[in-house]
Amino acid sequence: MSVDAATVRRIAHLARIDVADEEAEHLRGELNAIIAFVEQLSAVDVAGVEPMRSVTPMALPMRDDVVTDGGIADDVLKNAPQEDAGFFVVPRVVE
Repeated sequence: MSVDAATVRRIAHLARIDVADEEAEHLRGELNAIIAFVEQLSAVDVAGVEPMRSVTPMALPMRDDVVTDGGIADDVLKNAPQEDAGFFVVPRVVE
């Protein structure tokens, strides 16, 4: 497949890009190079190749999904300006 100047203008119109006539020829060459590269990629046989999620093989560590207090409630409450019975005390905002 090859892109001509009319196609470049049409693509530019669809992309809402103003392309001068002297730029159209340069863009035509760029688009033809991109299309040639994609055609080259489509020639590769990828049957049986699993899709990649990352370039480095890794397994993320999994842990049980259990709700905990983190075991540091006392340390967290040290940051509170006021606390009562293990909870933050905040000013009333609704009357």
